[in-house]
Formats: sequence, C-alpha cells, structure tokens
Amino acid sequence: MTTTSPDSGPTATAAVDNFPLGTVEPDYVLTDALGTDPASVFATISDEDRGYWDRARSFVQDEVLPVIDGYWERAEYPLQLLRRLGELDLLRDGVEVDGYPAMSSMAAGLVNMEISRGDGSVATMIAVQGGLALRSVAECGSAEQKERWLPAIAAGTEYAAFALTEPTHGSDSVALESTATATDGGYLLNGEKKWIGNGSVGGVSVVWARGEDGQVHGYLVPQDSPGYSATKIEGKLALRAIWQAHIRLDNVFVPDENVLPGARTFKDTARVLLATRLGVAWSAVGHATACYETAVQYAKQRVQFGRPLAASQIVQERLARMLSELATMQLMVVQMTRLDEEGLLTPEQASLVKYTCTRTARGIASNARDLLGGNGILLANRVARHLADIEAIHTYEGTETMQALIIGRGITGTSAFA
Repeated sequence: MTTTSPDSGPTATAAVDNFPLGTVEPDYVLTDALGTDPASVFATISDEDRGYWDRARSFVQDEVLPVIDGYWERAEYPLQLLRRLGELDLLRDGVEVDGYPAMSSMAAGLVNMEISRGDGSVATMIAVQGGLALRSVAECGSAEQKERWLPAIAAGTEYAAFALTEPTHGSDSVALESTATATDGGYLLNGEKKWIGNGSVGGVSVVWARGEDGQVHGYLVPQDSPGYSATKIEGKLALRAIWQAHIRLDNVFVPDENVLPGARTFKDTARVLLATRLGVAWSAVGHATACYETAVQYAKQRVQFGRPLAASQIVQERLARMLSELATMQLMVVQMTRLDEEGLLTPEQASLVKYTCTRTARGIASNARDLLGGNGILLANRVARHLADIEAIHTYEGTETMQALIIGRGITGTSAFA
C-alpha cells in the first residue's frame, strides 16, 4: 500500500499483500500544476490576462492530460481538442476578431505557455490555427475575407493551415518556388508544400506562392479545391498528436476574391512569422515547466537507498539548476512581451527570445529525463513526450541557426546569410 505525506507525496511504505516491502512501485502523481514562479514575474499580471491563463490551466488539467498520451502514442489528431480551444476562446493568439473580447500579447503568451505545459501538439494547434493562419487573414485580408474567415477560424469551426514551407525550401523560405499564374477570374497555383499543420484535415489553407511579378503573395485555398492533394506525414518522433501534410498543388484555381490583398511581398509573410516567434518562446517555457515540475514531484515520491530522491544533494542541485534556468526563461518572455505590447519588440529581440528559450528548454528536459532514470522514457511519466516535442519547436518558426544569424546581424551590422 502507499501513504501520503503533505511534503513528499505518496511513497511506498509497506508490503502489498504477499509482496515484500519495496518490490511494488507506487503510482506516481506527476501532473499537478505547481504554479512555479521563482522570481514572481507573474504576480502582477492583470485580472483579464489571468482569466485566460486560468481557463487554459483548467482545460489542460481536465481535458488534455487525461487523454493526450494515447493520442500522442497512436499519432492520432484529437480535433475535438482544437474545437474546444475555440469554444474556450484560447485559439486566437492575441489576434483581434470582431465579437471577441480583447486578448493582450501577455494573455496569448500565458495561454501558449500553459497549453504547452499540457502538450506540444495541442499548443501547435494554436500556433497554426491562430498564430499563423488567423493572423495572416487578419493582417493581410480584405474586409470581406475577414468577415468570412476570422470568426470561424477563431471559433475552431473551420480548420486553417499556413502553407509556406516547401520540400526544398525550409529555412530559405524567401526563395519559395510555388507559382501563381494569372488566368481568367483568378490564378492557377502549382508547386509543393511540406510540414503544413492542418494541411490535410479539411478547411482552408493560406498558401504562399510567387506571382508573375516575382513577389510572394497569399491565397486562400479551400482544401477540397480540385488539384489540391495533401498526404499526412508519417513516422514523426515529435508533435505526434497533430498532423502535418505534404501538399501538391496542380493547377489549383483560386478566384480573385480569395487573394489576400495585403500580402504583396515576402515582407508581409515575414511580419506574420515575426509575431509567432514570441509565442514559440512562451511554448518553450511551458514545456520546460512541465519537465521541471514533473522532476520535482518524482523526486519527492521516488524512494531509493531508503529515502526519497529529493533528500539527495545531487538531486537538489539538479532541481536548483533547472529552476534557475526556468526563471531566466520566464523573465525573458515577460520582458519581451511587454516590449511587444508597447510596439517596441525588434526582430533581433524576437529571435533572441526564441533562440534562448528553446535551447534552454532542451537542457531542462534532458536533465529531467535523466533524473527520472529509466522511468523517464515512459509516456506515462510525461517528460519523454515533452523532450521529443521540444525538438520540434526548437526547429520550427526558424531554426536555431537562422535565429543566430538574425541576432548576429544585429550585433555586427553585417549580414552573414548565404
């Protein structure tokens, strides 16, 4: 049997039936939200922002954590969770939509952090649906397009994708080769896209293609359009509970009314991407929080050599190191978000926070996985899923190398891009 201590959680203390003491492992309780905030950076957030955060936390605890391991392991997409995000008004990533209350950059960040603490695939639903697709329409769409698409995408009743990356153009997406050729009443799109979240689940894709003027433009493409074919990418080791697609565009007709009038050059595309880098940094904080809090709870409950791991000096040093790194991440995202709300966040700062937080999260996850020993590779013990998913967010929205080149250009005044 097990007993529970207010300080240490459940620990194995006696024999179970005919089994000797210590041979039956307790059921670890590892998913409690501990509210980790060592520098009190969240103590002064507004009631409105905290309302979004609290709603996201309840969603994670009640609806995500009880089911997500199964979806992740089977590589199934729980679209009902995407719809619930819409019902709870957690999909918008701070984008203004008529009929919805204001959602600050801080609220959007807190939601990203909290949902990522639950699961990276679910957080990526927000990044794709709200951060990229919804924002593209909001910033580049016509009044008619906004009226048609924004409420439905924000509510999760319409699925949306952001189709930029190509099989041969990832980090150098500015060189994309998909084309848009003028024809009677619209354009014909040809080319391929890869790693497109939501690209195969129905709904609409915001497709970026090069026009005959040589510039990159945006097009709203319903996924049931003739010539649009999408194949789910199989065999992923991260973000397994959301589907990314390999898309082929074969003379896909897009009527004039589906062209985004505000998407005139790649600079408009880049503006959307810039806004999402801060969100990825917040996601990294959420993943790191999950790993740290799991390690804390496990260390208090796991007994070795006759005492909890938490009573060991080396374990306390590891936890202190993780907490120090997590506090650094929290301070950084809060400060950068304040700059963003004042309209002062620079591209270099957005790259710096993404660069710092995703690479620091990798270290925290690795440390937590090691602290859990063999149990650290089990999905049921949470850390392994976050460890894998951090590898994905470390790459998307600009790899570490690309962020470093942006930061380096700001430091030196010299571009080192090839």
